[in-house]
Amino acid sequence: MANEQAETAKATSQVLRQLKGKRVLITGTSGFLGKVVLEKLIRTVPEIGGVYLLIRANRKHADARSRFLEEIATSSVFDRMRETDSEAFESFLSDKVHCVTGEVTEPSFGIGQEAFQQLAGDLDAVINSAASVNFQEALDQALKINTLCLENIAELARLNSQLAVLQVSTCYVNGMNSGQVSESIIKPAKKYIPRSEHGYYEVEKLIATLQSKIDDERTRYKGKALEKRLVELGLREARRYGWSDTYTFTKWMGEQLLFKALKGRSLTIVRPSIIESALEEPAAGWIEGVKVADAIILAYAREKVSLFPGNRSGVIDVIPVDLVANSIILALAEALVEPNTQRIYQCCSGSSNPVTIGEFIDHLLAEAKANYAAYDHLFYRKPSKPFVAVNRTLFELVVSGVRLPLSLTNGVLKRLGSRTDMKWLRNLDTTQSLATIFGFYTAPDYIFCNDELLALAKRFGDVDKSLFPVDARAVDWEIYLRKIHLAGLNRYALKPRKSQRVRAKQQAKRAA
Repeated sequence: MANEQAETAKATSQVLRQLKGKRVLITGTSGFLGKVVLEKLIRTVPEIGGVYLLIRANRKHADARSRFLEEIATSSVFDRMRETDSEAFESFLSDKVHCVTGEVTEPSFGIGQEAFQQLAGDLDAVINSAASVNFQEALDQALKINTLCLENIAELARLNSQLAVLQVSTCYVNGMNSGQVSESIIKPAKKYIPRSEHGYYEVEKLIATLQSKIDDERTRYKGKALEKRLVELGLREARRYGWSDTYTFTKWMGEQLLFKALKGRSLTIVRPSIIESALEEPAAGWIEGVKVADAIILAYAREKVSLFPGNRSGVIDVIPVDLVANSIILALAEALVEPNTQRIYQCCSGSSNPVTIGEFIDHLLAEAKANYAAYDHLFYRKPSKPFVAVNRTLFELVVSGVRLPLSLTNGVLKRLGSRTDMKWLRNLDTTQSLATIFGFYTAPDYIFCNDELLALAKRFGDVDKSLFPVDARAVDWEIYLRKIHLAGLNRYALKPRKSQRVRAKQQAKRAA
């Protein structure tokens, strides 16, 4: 009976009807979000015409197909499909997944103009989720991956006037603006940048200026020294114009380039906030790697951090990855049925179901104290220290006050022949490093709004709201943080410590 109801629901789904027979190119499927989008399409939209994956070759794999089969198709993100219907999964990979060996940052994706033109003609849509999410990326690399490569996406659209382009951006293109952040083009918070009559900002001169500064650094530095200078240049320029880091600065510029290049054509920008583990699909807690909030959780679990700059009453905007993937698919379906329109959607929780920094910390600490042993890859022992969020000024005072005596003591020990740094000093360095990278996100004075995304879901109706949920109001933060997210981190993102791996090997030998 349940299966019959599910099939009836799918038969009335507008999203499935719009995506039936369509051919979609996805970039960035080696990444966390890209894998979840791909999994959802394969599992939920089996009648899609085809999924094209742009994947660059690497040292192990000379072509996209072999890399896909060895590095992406083997991911645990697909375990649900392998367990429920492995034959259908393998059949889809064989018949409908088309791998293109190329690079999104290269002209014509590096596949040659003729093949590029053929690819453009074969497609109905492109989802660009390729990005460098390193907050402290060297400026030249961040520009290349997050900004300049979008000219290649635009060129694909120029070769196919019906192509729907969906760009995955970030809510944090908002930069240092405060207050309510709507689903609209973002104004720079600091330095003036000219704005066109169409609403987007003219960034070509800015990009040329940045590239000139990069070239200047290249004439004076080499190797690691050059990389360090370009990281510093990126952070300095980002903050000068009103962004906290190079990632969000270059993502904002990428949006402006696309708005201009695709003026009058189909363009949808989807901006997620802080993407974390899955709420439900493909499995509750599924995650890959350590994300923004997780770096701080991990440092606390390993007893490296107990003090952090943050506003306990501020909203930390976290969103499960499956809600983001669903937002992308909903927006894609809309773009295919209503072309030649530019839209912006924000996938976030801050305006509809906010969780504060204080609540976030308290839920995690409560679970750590009550059930730390259940998360053996995360907690090596029961946490004994508090985790305290304080304002930035107090944090700086405490850190600077503690660092000087610790540094002096460490220096004395070095002169006495010690070959190791003091643990307290190492932990302080970890705290300062994390605060530099993530401090902006834990002391927010902005609230991201997603009214347009919720309206989009409402337009598609109840069936698609059930198949492709996007509403953060479905998240119970206490359950999600305590039982879903920590379990997911422990199971999917973290490896067992060395002693656990050795013990497991010994047990396996005895069993054999």
